[in-house]
Amino acid sequence: MAGEDEDTTGRVDVTRDGPVLRLTLHRRTRRNALSPGMIDTLITALTDAATDEQLRVVHLSGAGEHFCAGVDWVSTNDAGRRPPAGDLVRRIPHTAHRVIELLHTCHLPVVCTVRGWAAGLGCNLALAADFTLADTDAVFWEPFLPRGFSPDSGATWLLPRLVGLARAKRMLLLGEKISATEAADWGLIHATTAPADLDNATAELLDRLASAPTVALGLAKQAVHRNLGTGLAEAMDNELYALELACRTADFKEGLAAFRQRRAPGFQGR
Repeated sequence: MAGEDEDTTGRVDVTRDGPVLRLTLHRRTRRNALSPGMIDTLITALTDAATDEQLRVVHLSGAGEHFCAGVDWVSTNDAGRRPPAGDLVRRIPHTAHRVIELLHTCHLPVVCTVRGWAAGLGCNLALAADFTLADTDAVFWEPFLPRGFSPDSGATWLLPRLVGLARAKRMLLLGEKISATEAADWGLIHATTAPADLDNATAELLDRLASAPTVALGLAKQAVHRNLGTGLAEAMDNELYALELACRTADFKEGLAAFRQRRAPGFQGR
């Protein structure tokens, strides 16, 4: 039965809506907690999207009342079996960590829509997206320390860069839950809206990104991330190589023509 399958293993719906790739987490009875199969689907979909010239933006969301409660540790770990030494070190770089890496490095812009809980890996998925929109009832939580283990999936890298060291420690070391309004005020997410307005706000942002100069946008995203750990001279070198590539695109020519003709550009993503 479909409901039984969703409850035990979950699924990720992968659909194309014109230039938008929609990835929707489906496991409502467990707040869309991620099973191994769901993580594998995300990895495959994001890997394929990175080389799909027809796509211009990725949308990540959760079905129902919640975005994602993280990895389903209860169902994916056998209480009667002690994992061998090094088990997590072997597995996680190719599962949860790989999803975060793909969201971060993909040249396509990623928009995440959050309702309800975004916890653990679910929180970090939202942080790794380029733009996260949440309704005012959403909650962001890094529950690693309250559960007795240390953070993973990029939490210790993403949070200090987004909100600073002191606030990152509040979330990671004290396990504080952060409301969507507070998250937006901190700069943790792009924006928050009333629950009834979230879908429209998401659609407007997706339309804006889908009509942008996709190649230049991807190069800018790459430069921003790469230059987080560089000095000014290296950062400007990175910008220069990105600019050289952007200036060879059809969208660059269209942008110049639109400027000369005093009209809005019609970018094609090439």
